[in-house]
Amino acid sequence: MSQTPHILICDDDPVVHESLALYFENEHFTHSDAYDGREGLAMVAENKPDLILLDVMMPELTGLEVCKEIRKTLSTPIIILTAKGEEIDRVVGLEIGADDYIVKPFSPREVIARIKAVLRRSNEPTEVSNILRFEGLEINLDNYQIKVNGEIIPCTPKEVEILHLLASNQGQVMSRDQILFKIWGYDFSGDPRTVDTHIKRIRQKVFLDGAPWSIQTVYSVGYKFEVV
Repeated sequence: MSQTPHILICDDDPVVHESLALYFENEHFTHSDAYDGREGLAMVAENKPDLILLDVMMPELTGLEVCKEIRKTLSTPIIILTAKGEEIDRVVGLEIGADDYIVKPFSPREVIARIKAVLRRSNEPTEVSNILRFEGLEINLDNYQIKVNGEIIPCTPKEVEILHLLASNQGQVMSRDQILFKIWGYDFSGDPRTVDTHIKRIRQKVFLDGAPWSIQTVYSVGYKFEVV
């Protein structure tokens, strides 16, 4: 990321662009503006933003559709903007790879705080290897891929991050709150059960009968990665 973060605002409401532009200028953020989903996708490729603010309800392509498309090739941080505020919209957004969400109407100061938090998390150095290997299993944070017996298993970025987190703390029980903090950050205010949903999906996609590794549920506490 450059010293001056470049933010892509993808929202069909001009008022959103105008209000955020003033605050971005004060924070020395540069930004690009897209007003529908297709334009947003084009500008992601053209401008290579450091972070994307992505409205859910847009013409051409919805924000969720744009998020899915971006996540096929890029791990650029994405914050979903939604006017609905319903739990299902928030959970779906996080499950398909968004890093955070903000419910409209919002304070521009809140947006700035969320942007800084997400950028800070995405740029934190780590001493843990980005590539973890076990018998028949590879978890690669460099290219956000999981391989089972050499075969790439399609997973969302958050699923890769959660499995990498648990596997890098092999044998250690991690609570839902710990997982939420490590993956989504301290300011996550959604339902902690989203962790359970992600774990369920990881198990369905990755874990095979007879595999020498597994994610164990520790009742009333959380989860741990174990190797037999």
